[in-house]
Amino acid sequence: MTLANGQTYLAIPGPSVMPEAVLRAMHRSAPNIYEGELIDMTYGLLPDLKMVAGTAHNVAIYLGNGHAAWEAALANVIAPGDKVLVPAAGRFGHGWGEMATGLGADTEVIDFGRSSPIDPVRVADRLAADKDHSIKAVLAVHVDTSSSAKSDIAALRAAMDAVGHPALLMVDCIASLGCDQFEMDAWGVDVMVAACQKGLMVPPGMAFVFFNEKAAGVRSDMARVSRYWDWQPRANPELYYELFCGTAPTHHLYGLRAALDMIKDEGLEAVWARHEMLARMIWAAGDAWATGGPFELNMSDVAARSHAVTALRIGKENGTRLRRWCQDQAGLTLGIGLGMSTEEDPKGDGFFRFGHMGHVNAQMVLGLLATVQTGMRVLDIPHGAGALEAAADVIAAG
Repeated sequence: MTLANGQTYLAIPGPSVMPEAVLRAMHRSAPNIYEGELIDMTYGLLPDLKMVAGTAHNVAIYLGNGHAAWEAALANVIAPGDKVLVPAAGRFGHGWGEMATGLGADTEVIDFGRSSPIDPVRVADRLAADKDHSIKAVLAVHVDTSSSAKSDIAALRAAMDAVGHPALLMVDCIASLGCDQFEMDAWGVDVMVAACQKGLMVPPGMAFVFFNEKAAGVRSDMARVSRYWDWQPRANPELYYELFCGTAPTHHLYGLRAALDMIKDEGLEAVWARHEMLARMIWAAGDAWATGGPFELNMSDVAARSHAVTALRIGKENGTRLRRWCQDQAGLTLGIGLGMSTEEDPKGDGFFRFGHMGHVNAQMVLGLLATVQTGMRVLDIPHGAGALEAAADVIAAG
């Protein structure tokens, strides 16, 4: 007998829980891709995407995942031999740097480890030493999904400006868009990449690159850009099919329309506030568990914690078996400790992650916490008391 039968809960940091409204919108026959309602609906998506990103500039849509967005952004502004600086606060920072290297860039990484955000001062010091401005772009991840580190992008922009360096600031918001506060124009971001399967609550398959006029100018000076990755026709199409360099991702677009309507109805600032409170519930529970066992939140600095994903340590003999108990016996799937392996724990078995992004509310998070606590009790994993009460207190305090 298992208690996992019934509605399961995928609490990994993407793909996130998909609203019924999104699934219903996608459950339809294929539309006409040449004229009619699809075309009008697609053009109506663009201002709403820009609203969520906090930009008045450009957006290009791609059929692909977050890695596709990485490559698309790089292909438009980085030529082989160009130098890029990658301040990395987790596995995905390194991943974007590896993508740049694969495209022929000269990639330099500043590694901040897996439990600290990007330090803008160290980045500024490196840029100040780049007297001939050979560094063409800084590739920063707002929220690294592996470590759950959230870096201060506005402070990074200010540090770059303080040393007068002209490099593009390119930011990965794949985990954070629609969850953590992000304001592209106000924070001085030149290029931002995102995908649809996390805060935007749509099945994986669409990626987005937002870019300002400074980045567009760099693109215009490029000797060559792949016809498929080129953002110019996608952002400024003469014909509908140029938005996608071919056939549109029709059903994903219908799902995205429903998701953006939900965000607009709730209000973007209310969406941010909901994610913040749900995250604080998890942190409060984690702090309580940590008082009596090996449980530990990966990011000790509260200001550097994401509101969309939380990475946790629980001892290498505990993480995998806790995840498997939650999934097999209670129907709750937690995220693996991606990119968190160590010499002592080569498989990262001591880490796991909570995804609390998108279509998630208080009763879901309380159920998640209760299930994890039950799993620790069943498996005799030591932990402190009072976690559920601490989470409830966060709600009660408002």
